[in-house]
Order: sequence, then C-alpha cells, then structure tokens
Amino acid sequence: MTRDSDSMRRDGVRLVEVGPRDGLQNEPAHLSTADKLGFIERLARTGLTDIEVTSFVSPRAVAQLADAERVWAGLPQTPGVRFSALVPNARGLERAVQCGVKRIAVFTAASDRFAQNNIRMTVEQSLRVFESVVRDALAAGMTVRGYVSTAFVCPFEGDVEPRRVRDVATRLLAMGVDEVAISDTVGAASPVDIERAVACLLEEIDIGRIALHLHDTYGTGLANAYAGYRLGVRTFDGSCGGLGGCPFAPGAAGNCATEDLVYLFERMGVATGVHLDKLVNAAGFAASVLGYEPTSRQYRRLAKSPTPP
Repeated sequence: MTRDSDSMRRDGVRLVEVGPRDGLQNEPAHLSTADKLGFIERLARTGLTDIEVTSFVSPRAVAQLADAERVWAGLPQTPGVRFSALVPNARGLERAVQCGVKRIAVFTAASDRFAQNNIRMTVEQSLRVFESVVRDALAAGMTVRGYVSTAFVCPFEGDVEPRRVRDVATRLLAMGVDEVAISDTVGAASPVDIERAVACLLEEIDIGRIALHLHDTYGTGLANAYAGYRLGVRTFDGSCGGLGGCPFAPGAAGNCATEDLVYLFERMGVATGVHLDKLVNAAGFAASVLGYEPTSRQYRRLAKSPTPP
C-alpha cells in the first residue's frame, strides 16, 4: 500500500445532506409537511451528522418550502445530528430565530446575473446584506455556513473566473461563516475545473473551511468529488436519491446522490460514518411520495422494490 493510500484510509469525510431543502425546492409536486418529516426522520437514522432541512425563504419565491416553520417544529430529536436551514435575508433570519434554529446557511453567487435572477441583487449587494445577517445570527448564538453558487459555470455568463470565487468566499469567511460550500450549481464542472478553483482558493483559505456542493447534470459529479478529495477537501454536500435542481438555473439536474458518495468514499477506504442501506431506504421513501425513481446508482443497485420499507 502506498503512502497516499494510507493517508486516504486515515482521513474520513463529512457529508452534508441537502436533500430536504435543495432536493425538494425544485419539485413540481408540493410534498406535505408530514412527508417531508418522514424523509428527514429516515435520513437522521443513517449516521449523517448534518442535514439541511428547509429554507426560510419567501413562499412567493419557493412555494415548496412555505412550511419551514412547521417542518422545523416537527424535527426528530436525534442525538448527534445537526439540523440547519437556509436564510436569504434579515426577514428569513427573524423567522429562523423565532423557531430556535441554531445553524443557518447564507448564499450568494460568483456571477452577478445569476445572483440577480436568484435573489434580485448583485453579488456585491448580497454581500452587504449578509454582513448584517451573519452578524445578527452570530449574536443570537447561531453558527453560519456560506454558499457560493455558480462557482464554475453560470447559466447566463458562462465560465466563472476562480479568482472571483475566491474573492466572494473570503468575504463570507471574514463575516464569520465557518465554512464555504463552493457550488457547481449547473453541474457543468470537470475535475480540471475543481483543481483550478481549489488551488486558487487555497492561496487565501484553509482547506478545512472549504466544502464542495456538486450537481451531476453532465455525469461528472463523482469524478469532481474525487478530485476535490485528492486536493484535501473533506466536506461534501449530497442529496439522497440524487434529488434536486435549482429553480433559477435552467437545466440543472440534482446534486450528487449521497448514497453514491458514500459508496465512492467507503470503497476508497475513506470513512463516512453513514449506512448505505439506510440511505437507500430514505431514497425509497422519497420515491414513494414523489412518484418517480431516484437517479442514484446505489438506489437502483440495492433497492429490491421502488418503495423499500
């Protein structure tokens, strides 16, 4: 065994499950709060330690997440699992505080046209807004994650310069976020793009504060995760069943399936702490309420029926 493979076996990864939020926000069908909670409860039994469950966004913007307060109130009490919610602005933070949320995420982009389509602000305007949101969240005892959307390709502007991503990420970290999720929103990146972007980020940011949020539109998601791992990234976002897509990025497919990430890393000898069979069970439940089969390879390989018990 080589020194490199020895290192891989020592280093575990942390998987952040975003299916209940990012996975469901683009669904044409509106799931009931009870079905969302059933999905979350199954995810909480898999060994995952971080689950993003909803967003306190305006129901006019994302109607699928209009029940954020009810979802938060119904979350299971699962030791070792940290639940979080996306917060788009000061009003969203107020709602999160009222619900007792302890961890939030804020999001901006690396391209102005995407930011304007998504949150109706330029990137610079959004960063100014988030300065006060992050400050107030920290004062309320919350921890904060940051997302940088369209970090590789923008559906409106094309390729994104890595230095732009680095500049936005460093601004977020300076506000007090504890990690930045570098996001391939349209799923168009290749491993070479991952290498360029991470190398640029590492000029100013510690590797431990970088996560990768990868979509799989062109089938390169797992290859990109592997490239990120080889560069030292140890936090990866996934969506159970490969659910997802962005309402503001036409053509974007779902995130990397969490169960496919688990298989990849465990096969490499890299611990995830997540039970693959229980993830497949959660994906099967999602399939039963959404009415279609998940795209994840491991679900299709392991599920004995479209709706595992």
